[in-house]
Parts: sequence; structure tokens; C-alpha cells
Amino acid sequence: MTQEDGELDSLVRKRIRALRVAQGWSLEELAARAKVSQSTLSRIENGRRRLALDQLVTLARALDTSLDQLVETASDDIVSNPMIDGAHGQMRWPIKAEPGMTVIRQRMTEPPPDNPSRLRAHPGREWLVVLSGTAILLLGNRRLRIETNQAAEFPTMLPHAIGAEGGPCELLGIFDRDARRGHQRGESTEKRGEGTDKNGPRRSP
Repeated sequence: MTQEDGELDSLVRKRIRALRVAQGWSLEELAARAKVSQSTLSRIENGRRRLALDQLVTLARALDTSLDQLVETASDDIVSNPMIDGAHGQMRWPIKAEPGMTVIRQRMTEPPPDNPSRLRAHPGREWLVVLSGTAILLLGNRRLRIETNQAAEFPTMLPHAIGAEGGPCELLGIFDRDARRGHQRGESTEKRGEGTDKNGPRRSP
């Protein structure tokens, strides 16, 4: 067995135990779910029994995970730096495990638009949390106040816009691929038509 194989073997055993503990199950409870003896499970976790593929499949199913996730190795790229978008006051991070997902941190100082035509609708889903300050989310016909540490999740096919209330606010948002594309198209449209309209300067919500 190579050192790499030994490290993976140890990682899988630790992962099995950690997943069991996270579920609040005893050795006896997981053994019953996986239809193996308690002594067999104990030897698997403690490294005193060889890991067999059929047992790993059974354990993965009992732990409500997949074999791929059970034997997944740690990525070398653990830490990543943000991409800075100074024009919109944003920092962006792609989620490597979900290439279509993006995390965005944004500081807002302007209130949401008061012109309904400025609300956007596009395919996708968005989740956001207010890190500081207070945000106003316009969603369809609703006006929602989101305070520090509160979160919102909504389908972006509902016409929406967001802005600050009573001073700057800082948001952390997670966008799926469709939601991010919708915002990118909106930002491109504003750049092409930058200037003012009858409600004042155009700004990205």
C-alpha cells in the first residue's frame, strides 16, 4: 500500500465515524442500519479490518451519502481569493464543487429603485444574507425589510430589486448559474445605457 492509499484509507475510516457521530448514532445503530455486526463496524472505524467495496457501498447508503462522497479526497485548492469587481462594489468566488454556483459579497448604499420597470426577472434562484445594515428587497408586489443576520431565498423569475435602508448595508449572496447570468446581462445592459433616466442615475441593484 502506498502512502497515498494509506492516507485515503485513514480518511475514509475517519469520515465513516464522523458521519455516524454527526447523526447521533451509536455503533450499534449504524451497524443495524448497514446490516453488519457491531464488532465489524468497530474494526472498520478503528482500522483493524480491511475496507471492502461492498461494505463501503452499504455504509454509504446507511449514512445517506454516496460512495463517491465517502471516498472523496481533499482538494489541493482549499483557499481561494475573490475576483474584485470595483465598478459594482463586489467580490466574487466560484464554488468549485458546484461550477454553476457563485458567491458574491456586495456593499450597497442606494435604496432600491422606485420605478417598477427597474425590477428584474430571469430564470434561477438566489439566496442572500445581510452581513451588516438593513436591506430592502422588492419582490413582485412585496417590499421586504431584511435586517443584519437575516436571510432571504427566492426564485428570480419574480421581478426583484434590492437596496439599502438608512445607510450602507453589506450582503453575501449565492446565485445559481441562471441567476448569475441574469445579473450579468442586466449589468451589461446598464453599461450600454449608462447615464440617467427620469428617476435619476441607473444603478445595478
